[in-house]
Amino acid sequence: MSTTRFRPSRRIRPLCAALVLLATVAACSSTGGLRAEQARAKAAAAAGGSAVTTPRWKVAMVTHAGAGDAFWDTVRKGAEQAAAKDNITFLYSNDAQTQNQVQLVQAAIDQKVDGLLVTLAKGDALGDVLGKAKAAGIPVITINSGQEFSAKFGALTHIGQDESTAGQAAGTELVTRGRKNVLCVIHEQGNVGQEQRCAGARSTAGGAFQLLYVDGVNMPDARAAVAAKLQADPAIDTVLTLSGPMAATGLQAIQDARRSVELDTFDLGQAVVAGLKAGSVGFAVDQQPYLQGYEGVDLLWLYRSNLDMLGGGKPVLTGPQILTKDDADALAEYVARGTR
Repeated sequence: MSTTRFRPSRRIRPLCAALVLLATVAACSSTGGLRAEQARAKAAAAAGGSAVTTPRWKVAMVTHAGAGDAFWDTVRKGAEQAAAKDNITFLYSNDAQTQNQVQLVQAAIDQKVDGLLVTLAKGDALGDVLGKAKAAGIPVITINSGQEFSAKFGALTHIGQDESTAGQAAGTELVTRGRKNVLCVIHEQGNVGQEQRCAGARSTAGGAFQLLYVDGVNMPDARAAVAAKLQADPAIDTVLTLSGPMAATGLQAIQDARRSVELDTFDLGQAVVAGLKAGSVGFAVDQQPYLQGYEGVDLLWLYRSNLDMLGGGKPVLTGPQILTKDDADALAEYVARGTR
């Protein structure tokens, strides 16, 4: 028997190499492609990569938020996450003083932003400056407050909660829970949306219904005012607050007054969810602020990239949603991560 070894010709060697490579790829194809794609996606996310290829537009959001209000952190988080997805540079500014908010809107116009999101808590105050935005060709969407002024000022649409409808939903829930004498706490005098919430609740709640104006910027004073009212009027069986931070203050005031009354509220927060779980908060009316920020940015991107708009001339509603103790466990996770 011959011991001569078989040596492939030069023409066969490339074919063998190709077959070896094909076999290697085939052996990895069941997981390697998926893993590579996942690695690329993870790397893009870590680098802040977007999910679109449209130009790097600039969008500004100017709100009437006061310092330290966690509600607006949730709005902002939604906007920032939509901006990351949509390849948008997002600029955020806020001021509780109306004239300062006007100046911030003007600053955004001067920066030649590609889109503008604003809140209209004080109604007509922003009319002139939004007229300048329209003249500069900057698309505007209003969010959160000022629905009734949105179209008047040339906004493409309004994203938020109809405050009168939300108030009516709260009033109906108060009736369901058997509440007879309600104290509605307005913490920002002149805020149209807060007035509408209390008026809507009054319209459907029945029974006695009172308003109390407090300074939401000074929580110790607000706490004292609510406690004093509860001590002065033993008939009150419910405190209705209009924000998550004010709900926490309301709970403290109830303890100070040594009264067994129910606290119900608009909007969420960690204290509200903990109260729902413990039973110290009866219900919360959620307007989903994360959605307001997210959809605001995303709709401006859709408009710039494809001339799309939602609402058909009507507001894009993000609430109301009535949340109770039954929802508390699920909500806690989302509140902790800042999206509810």
